Amino acid sequence: MWARALAGIVPGFFLSAAIVGLVSWLLPGPWQSTLVAGGLVFFPVWVGVFCAGFQFRSGARAWVIYSLASVLGLAALALLRHLDWVQ
Repeated sequence: MWARALAGIVPGFFLSAAIVGLVSWLLPGPWQSTLVAGGLVFFPVWVGVFCAGFQFRSGARAWVIYSLASVLGLAALALLRHLDWVQ
């Protein structure tokens, strides 16, 4: 149980940041206009990711899936920035 909780806290934080960042960057207009809304919605997204971590069979599986999803999400953000697809 503790491993799943920590998976929701540590890599879940980065996964939530990637989700909010992708949504903020993919909305029309400059991303600066979504900064306050993204900051407000980040905590509920993080709590949702944290709670979803208890649905995994084991803590190791939660860590692996959340870590991979975090890396993929943050890599997508970096790729969008590198390709100048965001303003």
